[in-house]
Amino acid sequence: MDSNLNQDNNSPTGGDSGEELKKEVKGLLGKTRTFLWELLEIRSNTDPIATKESIIADIPFKGHTSWILICSIFIASVGLNANSTAVVIGAMLISPLMGPILGMGMSLAINDIDMLRRSLKNFGVMVVLSVLTAFLFFYIFPLRDESSELLARTAPDIRDVLIAFFGGLALVIARAKKGTIASVIFGVAIATALMPPLCTVGFGLAIGKPLYALGAMYLFTINTIFIGLATFLVIKYLRFPMVRYANSKRRQFIARIASLVGILVMIPAGITFYDVLQESLFKKQAQEFLAETVEVYEFKANGRYENDLTDIHFEKEEGSYIEVAVLGTEEVPENIINTWRNRKNTYSRLVNVDLRVLQGGRDDSQQKFDYVNELYESKKAELLTKDERIRVLEEEVASFGSLAARYVSFKDITEEAKISYRSIAAIGFSNRVQTDFNTMDTVPLFEVKLRDSLTENQKGSAMKDIADWLKVRVKDSTILVREVQ
Repeated sequence: MDSNLNQDNNSPTGGDSGEELKKEVKGLLGKTRTFLWELLEIRSNTDPIATKESIIADIPFKGHTSWILICSIFIASVGLNANSTAVVIGAMLISPLMGPILGMGMSLAINDIDMLRRSLKNFGVMVVLSVLTAFLFFYIFPLRDESSELLARTAPDIRDVLIAFFGGLALVIARAKKGTIASVIFGVAIATALMPPLCTVGFGLAIGKPLYALGAMYLFTINTIFIGLATFLVIKYLRFPMVRYANSKRRQFIARIASLVGILVMIPAGITFYDVLQESLFKKQAQEFLAETVEVYEFKANGRYENDLTDIHFEKEEGSYIEVAVLGTEEVPENIINTWRNRKNTYSRLVNVDLRVLQGGRDDSQQKFDYVNELYESKKAELLTKDERIRVLEEEVASFGSLAARYVSFKDITEEAKISYRSIAAIGFSNRVQTDFNTMDTVPLFEVKLRDSLTENQKGSAMKDIADWLKVRVKDSTILVREVQ
């Protein structure tokens, strides 16, 4: 019996199979690690000397490079003005914008203060030349449509930051590779994030809208920072040799300055990324809230929610709001609006946000016309195309056609009534909202006070005459005329 137990304990089946499984798992993990390293490793195929020389050569803006930049800015401006993405991409392919920004990122990474100085100087030349070219084009060119391609560059969101950062990464990695990669990669990677905002700065200045220019310049600035940050990180990762100075004190001083500048660049980059991310998340939740509440609300009569006129406003502290417009004579009931507000509070970023519902049905006819006109004028820059603007105007004209017919000039009516009907002591007018629980309508209501000296028969006859006259006068047989004491 004991010998059988010893035999079972010494059997290779249990222990050895476990060891073999561990060896197989380790071998698989090792092969996977090796495969990923060979797939993603870029240091061994990097040429630091050639990369540095090529970046330095692209820093200056002189001669041919300046003219190429001017031509590409003109092409991009035409593309943005015509709302043509294809033309904008064509301008990107020939744009030489990468030099100074790469120079700034690389100089900070390798501790080269002279390169940083040259890069900053040429970067300033690039910005001034680009904005001046775009300004002249939009100032002289007779067509200045506020296209969606232009308006999209007046305010940054998280996608613009990501485009700049990953575009910068792709650009520097491609530039550091041994051998030659088509220059198209360089142009697209940098121009995607930089050319359209610069053109939009010139456009905003040319049409006299500095807020457009400021928004586009802000977008250009954060894109520049993140492209430079990507360059700095890649150069550091690739371990490019640092610039050495004969004077050790000078070397230490330059290293401190470069490190300080690098930190100063990273701080606003991080803050900007956080701010833009918060705004993007806020707007995303706001759009989800509107899609689940306001957009699915079913109007029963003459009412309509216009998404293009919705204003989603974000503030870092307090003051954020969501403003929606309900057009037409039908009102959204207050209990429905309160339900929307309660639903809004279920979204973490919308708890303290003010929900404003602008309803045309609460105003008289003249105020409705004024409201639509003001709302359209203030929001027309946000409409995508001229066709969209025409469509909105046509719908508003059709929607308020009935109101035009019902418009009552109360002053004229009171003057006529005073002359024609001596029996009237006072007269009032208002728009009365009424419903039969199937439809809701706004009906003009006149309230007439007759003189106390009249008998009951005289009052009845006078009220009939006044009602008949008012229906003919305002050309509306549905009006209500009521005697008040």
